[in-house]
Amino acid sequence: MMKKFGLLLVGGIAAIVFLANIGPLLALAITLGIAYLVVKEFLKAKTTGSKIVWGIIGLIFLSASISNIPSVMALLAAYVMYLVYKNWNNKKQVTVNNNNDNDNDPFMNFEREWENLNRN
Repeated sequence: MMKKFGLLLVGGIAAIVFLANIGPLLALAITLGIAYLVVKEFLKAKTTGSKIVWGIIGLIFLSASISNIPSVMALLAAYVMYLVYKNWNNKKQVTVNNNNDNDNDPFMNFEREWENLNRN
C-alpha cells in the first residue's frame, strides 16, 4: 500500500513538472527543427552572401533553442511517469523449482550421485 502511495506521489509530481514544461518543450522541438533545416540550406548554399544569411538565421534559431534547454526537464518527467506506470502493478515473481531443472544442473546431478555412492 505504501509503495502505491509513493508511486502515486512521484507520478503526480512528474505529471505536474511535465505539464508545466510542455510549452517550452514544444518551442524547443520547433526551434531545433527549424535550425536543422537552416543548417541543411546553409550546406546547400553556393554563394558567400547566401551562406552569411543562412548562418545568421541559424544563429538566431540556435539561440532560441538554447533558451529552451531547461524544458528538457519535461522529458525527464515523462520518463519518470513511464517508470511509475511500468512499476505500478509490478509484483515479485516467484520461481518454482522443478525436478526437470535439477536434472539439467550438473551440480545437483553430482550431489545425487555422491549420495548414491555413499549409501552403498
